[in-house]
Amino acid sequence: MDITPLSIDGAWEITPKLHGDPRGLFTEWYRFDLLADAVGHPLDLRQGNLSVSAAGVVRGIHFADVPPGQAKYVTCTRGAVLDVIVDIRVGSPTFGQWQGVQLDEDTRKAVYIAEGLGHGFCALSDDATLTYLCSATYNPGHEHGVHPLDAELAIEWPAEVPQLSDRDAKSPSFAEAKDSGLLPVYGTCVEYTRGLRTDS
Repeated sequence: MDITPLSIDGAWEITPKLHGDPRGLFTEWYRFDLLADAVGHPLDLRQGNLSVSAAGVVRGIHFADVPPGQAKYVTCTRGAVLDVIVDIRVGSPTFGQWQGVQLDEDTRKAVYIAEGLGHGFCALSDDATLTYLCSATYNPGHEHGVHPLDAELAIEWPAEVPQLSDRDAKSPSFAEAKDSGLLPVYGTCVEYTRGLRTDS
């Protein structure tokens, strides 16, 4: 597989090698060792999630307090989504920027999202199915959101009328989250992930 850094520090795109013939397809969609080599530390797998969405559904932008945060390894096993990573880390060189990667059942790509980054997606097809590997279990008191349609972020969602959950629709704006001290701090995130390195 090819593991390529994205424009936001702490995010990678993973493109697996597909082996197919008339019988079907085989691929390694996750490799513990190769991911650890690329990001500098192993993924401490604590929880696996599966999300199914109708076309036009937007979920996010979600993040968790750091430490410990919640790193995610995300792939689409059915249909297609636009997966979006947002740099919400105060003090980061790319603070406020976002990058989208299409994940689908044809390319079988994945993304790795480090602790402290915001994550969301838009379903491009009905029954779009995402599988997440997560570095921390769900902790409702330490997990937050930023409104995905916030004008300051200006994310180009590929949906005419994005469908949001009540939770996401009630999330604070990017500015409100920053002013309230809710957002992670870049230096804290870097220090935390440095402590995860096996060679430190």
